[in-house]
Amino acid sequence: MRPVALFLIGASLFLGACSSKQSAQASSTAAAPKALAISTAPAVLRQVSAGFEETGSFVADESSDIAPAVAGLVIATPVNVGDFVKQGQPICELDRRDAQLKLDQMRAQLDEATAAVRQAQSRIGLNASRTFDANLVPEVAAAKASYESAQAQARLAAADAKRYENLVTTGDVSRSAFEKARTQQETADAQANAARQQYEGALNAARQSYGAVETSQASLEGMRAQLAQAQKGVADTTIHAPFDGYISARPVAAGEHVAVTDKIATIVRVGTMKLQLQTPEQRSARASVGMAVVAHVSAFPDRDFMGKVSAINPSVDPNSRAFILEAHFNNPKAELRPGMFATARVLLPGLEDAVFVPRSAVMHDRTTDSNQVFVIENNVAHLRVVLTGETDAESIRILSGLTGRETVATNHQADLFDGAPVVVQ
Repeated sequence: MRPVALFLIGASLFLGACSSKQSAQASSTAAAPKALAISTAPAVLRQVSAGFEETGSFVADESSDIAPAVAGLVIATPVNVGDFVKQGQPICELDRRDAQLKLDQMRAQLDEATAAVRQAQSRIGLNASRTFDANLVPEVAAAKASYESAQAQARLAAADAKRYENLVTTGDVSRSAFEKARTQQETADAQANAARQQYEGALNAARQSYGAVETSQASLEGMRAQLAQAQKGVADTTIHAPFDGYISARPVAAGEHVAVTDKIATIVRVGTMKLQLQTPEQRSARASVGMAVVAHVSAFPDRDFMGKVSAINPSVDPNSRAFILEAHFNNPKAELRPGMFATARVLLPGLEDAVFVPRSAVMHDRTTDSNQVFVIENNVAHLRVVLTGETDAESIRILSGLTGRETVATNHQADLFDGAPVVVQ
């Protein structure tokens, strides 16, 4: 090959190499990101009340699924979901016609039984103001008078027979007169004995009549009990609210037939709410009834709801190794509702170190549902996922993810990424 050709080939290769090196340098220069000017703030350590944070759900202080005491046809439902009802207010009406007919029947039978008792009482001379005395029964009184009269006649006849017996001895009267007197005595004794038997028979009859009166009175009391039951049956056709609260469900409507196992409505008492926190078992020794609890819900992100620990479940769930810690919260405006999810902090005695950053430093990533901050180190942004706690007007507590010695970005987080170069203004 000629030297000129070799020279041309070498020059071409040298120029190509130089061109490739310049293109690579230009590409590298174009790919380098531009440093973003941002503002920063240091994370701060503060002394705050000691405690631990858990999540849970609010439940109503009282919740009742109301069922009817009797089966029947629904004719009216005067309340709707969301209505506030007072204790005793009607929330459902059932058809009462059958119950009313039974009540009318029981009233008629009671009147009949009452009249029968009064008649039996008057028959033996018994009334409400006097106890039973068989001798006051007219038949008994007449039999007693006859018996006493017969006794008197028998005593008189006995005295006459005795006198005649003495006179016969002295010869003053004849033997026939004495026999006549003795016969009269025997007759009087027989009449007195018959009168006594009649008197005793009248007494027994009066006592039996009194026993019948007692039986009638017992039947009357049973009738009164049946009447009261019939009255309750009529009253049970109106279902009343058992306490003050809100109607959260009303699954029945007019025209439906309900059984005693059916739910008419659900009523909840929300003036006081219970927050049930799933708490790890290792914290059982630190928690106690009466401790303050601060709760946050998404519906009121800037509100602190204050409550107190009201109960600690003594049992630990063997699957989750957690127990239920229950706190009561006053809820006069019904802002807290059953089923709301809450993050709560149980305040313990003493103080502890806590990390705080400006609220503007924390951003929420909807994709991962997490809170994030950018930590600035050597003019480079590093993404950190953090767990946040309570907030105040300017700062937010970081429960995990920061140590308190970091510097965080406070603006332009949407333009930052992990590893982005920055310039601190």
